[in-house]
Amino acid sequence: MATSVTEEGQPRLNGITSQCQDKKLTDLPTELIEYILCLPVLKHVDICNVSCCCKRLHDVCHGRGKVWEHQYKLRWPRLQKFYRQNECCDWLKEYKTRHRVGIQIRGTVESISKRFFTEVPCVGQVLGDSFAEIESLGMPEHFCEDELLFILNTDKRKSLTLKYYARKILYFLRQQNILKSLKIFLEQPEEQQSALKGAVLVDQYCNPLAEVTTEGISAQLDEIVDKVKKTLRLKNASHPSLRCAQDHRFAVEDTELQRQLLWALNSVLYEQLQFQGNEFDYYNPLNSYIHQVLLRHTGIPISLSVLYMTLAHKLGVNLEPVNFPNHFLLRWCQRQRRSEDIYDFIYIDAFGKGKQLTAKECEYLIGHQVTADYYSAISTTEVLLRMVGNLLNIGKRGEGNEKSYQLLRDSLDLYLTINPDNVQYLLLQARLYFHLGIWPEKVLDILQHIQALDPSQHGAVGYLVQHTLEHIQHKKHPVAPDEKRRSAPEHLEVQYSVGLIMKHKRSGYNCVIYGWDPKCTMTQEWITTMRVPQLSKGANQPFYNVLVQDGTCRYAAQENLEPHSSPLEIGHPEVGRYFSEFIETHYVANEELQTRYPEDTQETLCKVHELYHGLSLDSVQEQAACSKQLNLPNASLT
Repeated sequence: MATSVTEEGQPRLNGITSQCQDKKLTDLPTELIEYILCLPVLKHVDICNVSCCCKRLHDVCHGRGKVWEHQYKLRWPRLQKFYRQNECCDWLKEYKTRHRVGIQIRGTVESISKRFFTEVPCVGQVLGDSFAEIESLGMPEHFCEDELLFILNTDKRKSLTLKYYARKILYFLRQQNILKSLKIFLEQPEEQQSALKGAVLVDQYCNPLAEVTTEGISAQLDEIVDKVKKTLRLKNASHPSLRCAQDHRFAVEDTELQRQLLWALNSVLYEQLQFQGNEFDYYNPLNSYIHQVLLRHTGIPISLSVLYMTLAHKLGVNLEPVNFPNHFLLRWCQRQRRSEDIYDFIYIDAFGKGKQLTAKECEYLIGHQVTADYYSAISTTEVLLRMVGNLLNIGKRGEGNEKSYQLLRDSLDLYLTINPDNVQYLLLQARLYFHLGIWPEKVLDILQHIQALDPSQHGAVGYLVQHTLEHIQHKKHPVAPDEKRRSAPEHLEVQYSVGLIMKHKRSGYNCVIYGWDPKCTMTQEWITTMRVPQLSKGANQPFYNVLVQDGTCRYAAQENLEPHSSPLEIGHPEVGRYFSEFIETHYVANEELQTRYPEDTQETLCKVHELYHGLSLDSVQEQAACSKQLNLPNASLT
């Protein structure tokens, strides 16, 4: 292929002149520049730099343009639902506001660990001051929530302490919003209250970090309704409910047609979908959460009854809740006109696969006779009180761990929102908070309310007031935690350090060390109960505070622990309180734990290299000394 040169000296290819001119970004059409600047590799800092280059690029990157809109939606995709489609707003201003709020929220969360760190996990801890700080920012709630979710969704092995407190704040903020919704719900007229909506609010409050919505639950129920209609069509293709649209409520008046619907409902619910009463794990709180009932197809009488009653209502059959003792039931009227005669009703046992009972047969369920009052229909509020009361009893039956205390707190909050003047539960709430050593100002408010409701409680109230005031005074003058240095003569027998992943030789559980004592510091009663004297060294050996994989915290003797041969992450809810990061073989203590055990970080690194990287302790210590001389970070050892 011949190439010639034109008179002007331009290269010529097959007679075509090549226009070699310098092209700049600013020469491109605005739409093309916007397209380039919206590439996902560019961040907000890049856009800021580009907009400072010249007036042309500054104009392309104006606040209401596509470039900053793209940056905003790229950084905060969950917030898009709060803006109308094609809405014109100053995206640069929105970005700056949102970015500033994010920095403030992150700073607040980062400061919490220094203020609330304790050696022993404080179950159900309330960080009231920090919530007030976030609320005082005056920003929309969804800004705060989104920032907390962003923290939680970053690299799961890093920023563990930040995530730990972000989760607590998000838990609290969502619960406060759910309580507001519950209060609005309770203020509605009785006929507008739905037992399903109330059950969802209870579920949401006890599981605020789960994505449980009324819309999502209703959609699942609509799917079951469709299955029931398909089954019903086989029995009666001309049934009037089959002509009714899903979103149109229709009441079936004829008793025989109602019976056909209930037969189809039982067939789908208990035969096709295998829903059943959970007889083997009756006191599992999951049985009371409507989203878990739908997920696991198992529940207790009241949760299954709410499900059954809602489905029947969607199909056109009105069933009423009955607060029968020890076994929640539904009643179905067999007469066209309203009746209060208990023998005019059939009673449905949703826990017993929809079995239909007479009034007399109901008594066989509980083994004794009851008065006619127990066969009466109850309100939605009473349904919720019984549902929450079940959760309260489960919390009381708990083993005194984090989960049982949290359940007790949550169910008390719900019960007292529904029935705020129940002195018995107000006193229980005050005692619980006092026992946990949390929220003393709230305790005083509760005690003042009790005193106003029932002056006869003066003795119990006075005792708690006195000790709560002492606790508040003590908080004003906190005692600095003791440092535990491994180099101290009394600590020479301590073999292990915080952050190491261990295995219990006898029980076989996996755990991580978050504290230690040179000797057992528990009471003599505990020592005897745990059979410590039967150990070869008894209580006269180092003991370690450990977080166990099953979510418990234990105190283990040194002779019963050994380094894990294949270190793994410990799925304990309190890990973030003590550790900032998990690095393949061990956990890195956060600043607060390092202050308590200042020499353990280096010891853990040495032990990890000795155990898992084939290095001798001397060589690791030599490397550590060299890095210290060269002013290198300890992390370089890993």
